[in-house]
Amino acid sequence: MFYIIILPDPTFIRLSTSSLKHCFMKTIISNILSFVLIVTLAFTSCSKSDPGGGYNTNPPPASTPAANNVNINGMSFSPASKTVKVGTTITWINNDVVPHTVTADDNSFDSGSIAAGGKFTHTFAAAGTFAYHCNFHAGMNGTVVAN
Repeated sequence: MFYIIILPDPTFIRLSTSSLKHCFMKTIISNILSFVLIVTLAFTSCSKSDPGGGYNTNPPPASTPAANNVNINGMSFSPASKTVKVGTTITWINNDVVPHTVTADDNSFDSGSIAAGGKFTHTFAAAGTFAYHCNFHAGMNGTVVAN
């Protein structure tokens, strides 16, 4: 069986039933693939790790001046030595991929385990030189001088 399609310029094209079925199947497959692609893009672009649905309803935490931060990265404290005034609060930020501690050599302060991305703060209320280390990694040492 053949179908005749008349085009506006009057050109005649003969299509067999099998070629019409083939075109119909290509259209269906193309539509299904387009639908799957759109759904996939919609889900991946809308998925968030934030349990609030992508909207942060909490105010940002009070920031600590960068001058009072010690970064933990590459298995070291940076800066390794810091001089501050008495009463200053230092924040250690673990930018490494493994946990660390900030433990005073005289045990006057100890962070416990700080997970990757975590923070620890300590206020130096008295004057002195405070050496500290990481309990997990020998060779990770630092010093805070409060005066």
